[in-house]
Amino acid sequence: MRTLKVSVCLMAALLLCGCNPLMKATLANFKAVVTGPDDLELTPAQVAEVQYPQLKLTTPSGEGVLAMVRERGDLQYWVASGKQVLLLRDGLAVRTVGLGFEGDLDGTRIEAQSPFKQGLHRLPDGYTSQRWIDLYRGYEVGVAVSSRFTRKPMETLRILDKEYAVLRVDEQIEAPAIGLRATNHYWVDPDNGFILQSEQQLTGQLRVKIVQLTSERRAVR
Repeated sequence: MRTLKVSVCLMAALLLCGCNPLMKATLANFKAVVTGPDDLELTPAQVAEVQYPQLKLTTPSGEGVLAMVRERGDLQYWVASGKQVLLLRDGLAVRTVGLGFEGDLDGTRIEAQSPFKQGLHRLPDGYTSQRWIDLYRGYEVGVAVSSRFTRKPMETLRILDKEYAVLRVDEQIEAPAIGLRATNHYWVDPDNGFILQSEQQLTGQLRVKIVQLTSERRAVR
């Protein structure tokens, strides 16, 4: 945990050195818990100015832009200028730092045959899976989360100035030990399985919306 926090500080400092006004506004938006966040206006030009892949993240405490500054295998590190961190693995949020107003997601372990690794576009309707999560609040470790996936009709998704034909896949999740029941939504490229947008319930209190702003990959240093 300490190593991750040190890395977070270094990555956030890197972003602050060269980010545009859009990135700098992230900190204020994520702290707007009481008054509510400002609407975050995004343009393709602003996104293009940043050399890293970016996503827009919405949480109960605000919204902002995060940049992917590191990749280790299939694990991606996304960081905001306010030191908030989101870790994604194949599009699934597996850990957060500084996002949970009442507690972050401290870790996720998924069974060997991960549906996210396979690609949600390949799953048959009704596919079931299980993962285990650790919660910062209450120091709960190894909470079992069962899930069932349902394929929905194709939809048109607009991100910035582009439209995408996507497959929507819903995931009904249950974690009886903490009284959690929710439905996650994933909007998936039907050709390669890339998750362009998702709504994910990470803990009992923390639900996030993730929108990929750069569909093409850029260099990560």
